[in-house]
Amino acid sequence: MMKYTLCVPCLFGLEGPVAAELKKLELQDVSAENGRVYFRGGAEAIARANLCLRMGERVLVELGRFEARTFDELFEKTRALPWEDLIGKDSAFPVSGHCVDSGLHSVPDCQRIIKKAVVERLKSKYRVSWFAETGELMQIRFTILKDRVSLCLDTSGASLHKRGYRPAHNLAPLRETLAAGLVELARYRGRGDFVDPFCGSGTIAIEAALTALNRAPGLNREFSAMNWRALDASVWRREKEAARDREFHGNYSILGSDIDPKAIEIAKANAERAGVGEIVRFETADATRFSRTTERGVIVTNPPYGERLLEKQEAEELYRGFGAALSGLDNWQVFVLSSHLEFERSFGREADKKRKLYNGKIPCNLYSYLKDSRKREEEP
Repeated sequence: MMKYTLCVPCLFGLEGPVAAELKKLELQDVSAENGRVYFRGGAEAIARANLCLRMGERVLVELGRFEARTFDELFEKTRALPWEDLIGKDSAFPVSGHCVDSGLHSVPDCQRIIKKAVVERLKSKYRVSWFAETGELMQIRFTILKDRVSLCLDTSGASLHKRGYRPAHNLAPLRETLAAGLVELARYRGRGDFVDPFCGSGTIAIEAALTALNRAPGLNREFSAMNWRALDASVWRREKEAARDREFHGNYSILGSDIDPKAIEIAKANAERAGVGEIVRFETADATRFSRTTERGVIVTNPPYGERLLEKQEAEELYRGFGAALSGLDNWQVFVLSSHLEFERSFGREADKKRKLYNGKIPCNLYSYLKDSRKREEEP
């Protein structure tokens, strides 16, 4: 069976969790770099990663990595790669990508040269002079970072964060892969209460439910590689069956709340589309009046930052009220994602732990409050 070098791009700060996720899926030779995680495998690995990954953005087959400082170097080293192993005579193979801090900084020129190099390689292998490109899609993606080139074929198609349950959303949505990352970093596995008091369109609570069920997030969508003739199509059926066999069934306490009734209606509809409408409960509520009588639980939330939805002063007032509401909770762990540099001061206490993450292009911190509040008061 043919094995490939596979690459999963991910949001900065989630490389470690994505690597752990791949290892849990029993995938081989996992290694993490900035913004991407590599592993090795064949058709089964491609299918399993696409179906089951919660935090990765795509699954790419990397054809090659090399250094190129000139367009001639880029052309010759691209042409030397075994594109014919996957791309057929009639495959469609458009080229897209990006360049960062490199001498080859023109994306259109790089696209043109890579395309030409692949065409010349395939011409020599298939002994044809023209490609109709009417067959299956084999999207070529390139990254050129500091003159280091990575050339890949995209097995996913639409990004893995597009689970299919959120066609409608309110302002400032949180990407599903980041929401799943927050759930993972909070170590929620379905036990105890889980609450998002700023739930918006419900993404964090829905991802918490999918995690609790151990349900593969890609079960109900299509992937580009499903149509690749070079891969055994039966692996997708087998991997889907195996993923369903790994699901859990239990009683879960997952709540999303928001002060906006329209957001709650959107969240409920999204949960229904995700198949977790009976597991997640949503209600209209003010986060600054948050209270719970249960002994322990976990709060994971992404409140408004101030840059987009509220003025800075209003955001700080919101954090202050939320922090005051949580001050009486004992044994609850709290995880708050925010880009606000003065979040801890406004919230009322320093976090036990901070982790740098990115919500899209916005640099944020995940503020983790892990200690029992009574113990904090007793500490000197």
